[in-house]
This record gives sequence, structure tokens and C-alpha cells, in this order.
Amino acid sequence: QVQLTESGGGLVQPGESLRLSCVAPGSPRSIYEMAWYRQAPGKQRELVARKVRGTRPDYADSVRGRFTISRENGKDTATAYLQMNSLKPEDTAIYYCNVKYSGPWSLNEYWGQGTQVTVSS
Repeated sequence: QVQLTESGGGLVQPGESLRLSCVAPGSPRSIYEMAWYRQAPGKQRELVARKVRGTRPDYADSVRGRFTISRENGKDTATAYLQMNSLKPEDTAIYYCNVKYSGPWSLNEYWGQGTQVTVSS
């Protein structure tokens, strides 16, 4: 079982910034995609940003221009970052890291435990 380690959530005021981190174990070459999702109370989980290996990032319309996803490869890990600027109250949600590993026949998908982001004055 792959365990993803998330960090970086918290309480901020509107207009402020936060950076989330997600550490995924394993060879970076085996990681096909790293992504961030979020789920607000009473709403479905939604894709925020994703980075597929070798391609440009994708963003939800609601965060494009304010959030940036990036990836840093180590020897035995890969770390996904989500830099969130100009935060708004509607960004309040639990943010989940999602990682897809390349398998012999399909992609193997894992989720982080989630980290709370609250934007409030």
C-alpha cells in the first residue's frame, strides 16, 4: 500500500497564500500523474490541478491564474506542490493529493489523507 504524505493546510485570510505539499514514495519514473483535488462541505470532490508526466499542467477554471502545481523529483520520492495565491473564501475545502503510478497493465491510483484549507476573515 502506498502512503502519500500531505502537509501545508491551514487558516488564512482572503488574499493570502498557502503552499500544499504531497510526498509520494517510489521511483519518480513510475509516477504518471500527480494531482490535487478538493471537496467543500456538501459538494462533490473536484479536480483543482494536475500534472501528467511530460505535459503541461491542467487547472480548474476557478483557480487558473491563482494556483500553480509543480513537481520535484528526488531519488526515491516525488513531491507535488500546490502554490495557492489570492485565496478566496470559496477555496475553503479539504484538499487531497492524488497520484497515479504506471503499472504493467493499468494505472494504480492512490489518495492522500487530505488537508484542510480555510479562507476566512
